Amino acid sequence: MPARQTSGSAGFDVAAGETVVLLPGERKLVRTGFAIAVPEGWECQVRPRSGLALKHGITLPNTPGTIDSDYRGELCVSLVNLGTEPFEVVRGMRIAQLLFARVPEVVFEEVAELPPTGRGLGGFGSTGF
Repeated sequence: MPARQTSGSAGFDVAAGETVVLLPGERKLVRTGFAIAVPEGWECQVRPRSGLALKHGITLPNTPGTIDSDYRGELCVSLVNLGTEPFEVVRGMRIAQLLFARVPEVVFEEVAELPPTGRGLGGFGSTGF
């Protein structure tokens, strides 16, 4: 079962349900062996574990991934090896973490122009470093 490792942990660690080897640059879908029912109005975000990313280059190519409230299949985690060595994901190894967030009901409205802001059209890097 997903579990928090400390009382202050925001995420629930998820373990691999199978053993697989990830070659450098390779992506694989890793089974966890369980499914969850996310309540309506919520999403479950799947995020990488920082230790795996820093020490081994193992991360998620679509971070954060989202599990929608109407999905009922097995939870699988897409992993990628950005490191230079093969990496063995062993069954039971913590490979990702789950965080839950509310999903607001949003309605899009077409408008002729947007209200101004101090930033305006400034894009990437426009607010400084």
